[in-house]
Amino acid sequence: DPAAIDFVSVISHKDGNGLLNGLPAKELEAIGDDDDDETSNTGAASTELSSAAAATSEVEAPPPEIPAFVKMFRGSANYIANHRGTTAVYHIPGDLLEWDGINDLIDDIALTWLLGMKLVIVIGCRPQIDARLDHKHIDPIRHSSIRVTDSDTLRIVKEEAGFVRFEVERQLARSLRVVKSAHEDEFSGNVVSGNFYSAQPFGVIDGVDYMYTGFPRRIEVEKIRQVHQANDIVLLTTLGVSPSGEIFNVNSESLAATAAGSLGASKIVYFTVRGTAFRNKETGKIIQNLRVTDARNLLQHYRVKIHSKGFATVDDTGIDEIEEDRPSRDDMIQSPATVETLLKAGWAVSALDRGVKRAHILAPTNGALLQELYTRDGSGTLISRDLYEGIRPANVNDVAGIYDLINPLVEAGTLVPRPRDVMERDIRSYYVYTRDNLIVACGQLKRFEGGFAEIGCLVVSRDYRSQGRGDAILGYLERLCLQCGANKVFVLSTQTMEWFVERGFAEVGVNQLPPSRRAVYNYSRRSKIYMKHIDGDRDLDAQELWWNR
Repeated sequence: DPAAIDFVSVISHKDGNGLLNGLPAKELEAIGDDDDDETSNTGAASTELSSAAAATSEVEAPPPEIPAFVKMFRGSANYIANHRGTTAVYHIPGDLLEWDGINDLIDDIALTWLLGMKLVIVIGCRPQIDARLDHKHIDPIRHSSIRVTDSDTLRIVKEEAGFVRFEVERQLARSLRVVKSAHEDEFSGNVVSGNFYSAQPFGVIDGVDYMYTGFPRRIEVEKIRQVHQANDIVLLTTLGVSPSGEIFNVNSESLAATAAGSLGASKIVYFTVRGTAFRNKETGKIIQNLRVTDARNLLQHYRVKIHSKGFATVDDTGIDEIEEDRPSRDDMIQSPATVETLLKAGWAVSALDRGVKRAHILAPTNGALLQELYTRDGSGTLISRDLYEGIRPANVNDVAGIYDLINPLVEAGTLVPRPRDVMERDIRSYYVYTRDNLIVACGQLKRFEGGFAEIGCLVVSRDYRSQGRGDAILGYLERLCLQCGANKVFVLSTQTMEWFVERGFAEVGVNQLPPSRRAVYNYSRRSKIYMKHIDGDRDLDAQELWWNR
């Protein structure tokens, strides 16, 4: 019944005029003006509107609060766009199939597919095999932590690999059901399993015949890409077939790393079972990101080794002899949760060495995958390739190379002149990006009081531009700023302002500079000042995501 429909404002306001209290006075007057004198109420309306305008000009209403979902969705937009069309490999341990939250995890995986990611899922079945062997009272033979797969064990592996495969397919079919029913033509994704890789045997090592235990030999990249072109998801189990028709049991973590490297995947995600993360012992903070060099140092410290034949070992022999003043380290290395995290880190480094750009170690709590991939703060541990390889502090031997690099820009008036003797004096503030001992880029970092730092003399050789080197050295210097406690970074520019604006810098006035820098500001040059606030490493990780796809 139309008579039963009323009108109600859905915008918070004080004067009852709805949107009118947010409009400027001139717009309100324009609304009140009417050339047609149809009624005498027009003048009254104009008077009321003018009064509203006056009230608005006197008291400015606070902006409405943005709903949390809107903030989240806007903040995720760039991540969604960046991940769309990229390949990701997810490793799911067999333990998680018995976990109460597996339905939510599969739903989140399906959502990343819906958002445009090309997925390969590797599912393990180690706990299922162990349970079956224990149930049959079979004591498996192990050497160097590797199970020898004989014919009886292989039969169990086949059965359990088939079980986990169909279980994951069933869960994914449920997750994809709603999408497929609503948009059958556009989103017709399926889960495809098959012989997408070949395997080869360990053979006989130190007199031990490992029989049907093997490791990945070759990933059928083109076949997987054909499946992805059909908008389908690829599912791999731990059973690999050799060209001769033999079946071998391979390590699922090794398979995931090998597949990700062969496919040139953008990322690999290792889900953990026990949910252990790395923590900085000095600050007590969770470590959310590691460079691959830092991860290697960590693995070496705890004697974690990834072997070429697709297995990993953690050797705690002699730890007390190395560091007698840290007896707790021996307890740490024996913790199953610690061992799991270290092994995941080892496989992550293995994937990065094969060409994968980023590896994530993630406890599969509800929504953790989406938070890790589509928010700035993330929820797990990110290990990324060393994008700053080749960047180092400059020394006096680099002065000539730096001078030759920046001199064309000095002559063009883009940079202020820097005499050689001044550069030699300040050489410790310079950093160079080298390739085959040739300086192809440089930058300078100066620290100031109050948490300020200035980045200057950022130059890339003409022959090496548009290759990400400018972004790399900028990111390197920004990370140095964070390490030395400076979270307010500024640059001065007369020509390249837009480049810095595109990278998160905003123009500020001279009064925003720290006092000591403001005192020597060159007013005759009239350089524009751009500043950027860095909240933490995750800010810089997100920035790298955009330029290092």
